[in-house]
Amino acid sequence: MRHMRQRYGQHFLVNERVIEQIIQSARRLQTKAMVEIGPGKGALTFALIKAGFTHFKAAEIDPEMISFLKQNLPPQAGVEILEGDFSLLPPKSLPAQETLFVGNLPYAAAADILDKALSFPYFSAAVFMFQKEQANRIQAKEGGEFYGPLSVLSQARAKISLLCNVGKGSFNPPPKVESAVLIFEKLPQPFIEPQDWPRFKKLVQAAFLHRRKTIYNSLLLCGFDKEKVSAALAASGIVPQTRAERISLSAYKQLAACLHG
Repeated sequence: MRHMRQRYGQHFLVNERVIEQIIQSARRLQTKAMVEIGPGKGALTFALIKAGFTHFKAAEIDPEMISFLKQNLPPQAGVEILEGDFSLLPPKSLPAQETLFVGNLPYAAAADILDKALSFPYFSAAVFMFQKEQANRIQAKEGGEFYGPLSVLSQARAKISLLCNVGKGSFNPPPKVESAVLIFEKLPQPFIEPQDWPRFKKLVQAAFLHRRKTIYNSLLLCGFDKEKVSAALAASGIVPQTRAERISLSAYKQLAACLHG
């Protein structure tokens, strides 16, 4: 493989054991369509093709990587390259059917990419690699060091489990931090109904916006009505002096319902 410049802060996965674990998970979660995000030099892409995956889409932002993939991916595999930032791709460019997402996500854009994947109407499952600390935030429970809006908004949309931890030496060039692969699976029933999601998301983000404040003060500072907040907290059984990181996922759901009931 010819030398290619590192752009966009990429760290290319080269650990075959980790790649195989991702492929095994993809097999278990296999759906009608698949989208790989950030294929880069194609280490996972070629392995997926070798494992029998064909006619999937791959979203890549780096023009040099796009050129390389177009020249080297076997035409019979039917891989369609989506050129550009996945977070900005129009929904119509993605499959209009049950979809599995896979990818070694760029650290800086990982949260936005995850949000778009989980929000996709045809989302079925995902196998994503993150910076270890970000993976901890996604999985964190209330009261934990890493618990925050990313925890709540991710867990409200998917069942999340750890596939494996990934060391620095699994990449070229090696990053400065450890990584982890997480599996996301669509919930059997929506935890938050789609029509209620914007209000739920607004509430959660407001709750954590002023971390040193109580939930009561934080919501007021974000423009929520004082009387409605007091009534909703009481109806939800949440003490007004509670801080956002101490409130569970189910309690946030109840608080949102009471605020807008």
